[in-house]
Amino acid sequence: MGLLVSRVLRCRDSSLLEPQPEAIAGASYIPGSRKRKRNSLEELATSSNVHGPQNQGMYPHQVLNYIYWKRVKISSNDAYQNLFLDGHDSDIKIRALGRTWCLHKVFLCQSGYFANILKGTWRESHQGVINLIIKNEDIDTRSLHFVFGALYTDADLSITPLEVPQVLAAACLLRVDRVIQQCEGIMKETINRNTVCSYYLAAETYRLKAVKTRCFEWLLCNLMVHPSVALYKKVDLKLMYLLALSSDLLVMQKEIDVYTTLKIWMFLYLNPCWNGTMKQLLQHANNWLSTHMAYVDNISFLESEEGLIFQPVFKKLRFQHIICDLTSTTILEQDRLIPMAWLSPIYKQQWLTLLRTQEYGVIGPQVINEQELEECTMRCGTMIPKDGRYTWKWSVGRLGFPLRVTFTRQCVILRQRCQRCDGSACHNHIRNVIFRITLVCFDSNKRVTFRKTTGYKILTFEYNEEQIVMKLDSDALTFPMCIFCNFLFVNLGNAENK
Repeated sequence: MGLLVSRVLRCRDSSLLEPQPEAIAGASYIPGSRKRKRNSLEELATSSNVHGPQNQGMYPHQVLNYIYWKRVKISSNDAYQNLFLDGHDSDIKIRALGRTWCLHKVFLCQSGYFANILKGTWRESHQGVINLIIKNEDIDTRSLHFVFGALYTDADLSITPLEVPQVLAAACLLRVDRVIQQCEGIMKETINRNTVCSYYLAAETYRLKAVKTRCFEWLLCNLMVHPSVALYKKVDLKLMYLLALSSDLLVMQKEIDVYTTLKIWMFLYLNPCWNGTMKQLLQHANNWLSTHMAYVDNISFLESEEGLIFQPVFKKLRFQHIICDLTSTTILEQDRLIPMAWLSPIYKQQWLTLLRTQEYGVIGPQVINEQELEECTMRCGTMIPKDGRYTWKWSVGRLGFPLRVTFTRQCVILRQRCQRCDGSACHNHIRNVIFRITLVCFDSNKRVTFRKTTGYKILTFEYNEEQIVMKLDSDALTFPMCIFCNFLFVNLGNAENK
């Protein structure tokens, strides 16, 4: 009770802000019948019931002094059980959402919202009932009960992760900082596919910047690495837009797989009652889209009334890295999901870039341009299942050159290797590439346990040259491991004339 009393005592002398005009709940006050207050603290001390009817007109600081003087030995558990749960000696009632709480002004003053109302200089401090009109749908009676109860104990009350957003909403409304901090701590430690989206929304709403950042980083790492029907159903339009935009999205395979992820997410958004596995999801999404488009002529799905809301998200795809191979281009054409008006300028841009590359023998990007890196890098990734030596090839069709990637427990190696030069861009043996390599390990709960990145760098390759781009501490690595790369082979935003 010592800490609890200390907090309560600080309430009476603190300079508190007035209730914010944008507060979600409003209070109305209902006077109750009561006797006049006694005139001295000595009279108060002789009373056997400090919160009884004869003392309900007392100022809060008088009650505070009395509690400190007479009840300092009461335990926190006693206060929670006897005063809060049982409502003994209650001197004020709070009504909200169809429920009434019998509480005590001295404890309510720890809430910034009620502290101003219960100031001795306020007329309402003498009222017996406060009606709260709650307009925030995230707040329910359970969350209000939790926050009220937290005012009566030093210990943090038990709360499940799924209840945290509602409790946070109530704590922010009533301005109980200790509960807000408890919620923030729980959120940081319990981010997973079941909580991440609700945590992100709550953190954005109530300005918990650190929690919002952690949730977004979790989604960037897990959206494609650990796909989940349940997770995709919870990602809203705005959040998916930000994820699709980011160059930090950890992409498994390549850009066409980002398109596939958005397609199945859109299907779930429009069919929230669908139940099935991730293995079944793509086939069902393709069948649904094919059936839908069978009745639509001359326009793509995103141009239809049903698809318009998804346009901003799909516009963030990097189509220049999708149409660089025939298989991916065929998928786009067959789905009829993307407007042809979007693709035609990309086809033209890629063709002109190819001609410039062949005509002028350009060697690639010369400087690191932040805008190009954020919007234009090729995103790709793969899984390293166990310890060993792995080699694979990533390229951007004829606009770039094949890059052979080799992973060992000691290092990551990039190598330029052109197998033919009959009109392809690789006829110039000296080429530049901007790259970033990121290694990530996850635990069984999909949490990142290891992360290492090169940051963005420029490399100049001669034909068949290999370079070590990342050295590794073999003792720090665990498997399976994911390796992700961002590449920029050409200055897509600028014509290269030399």
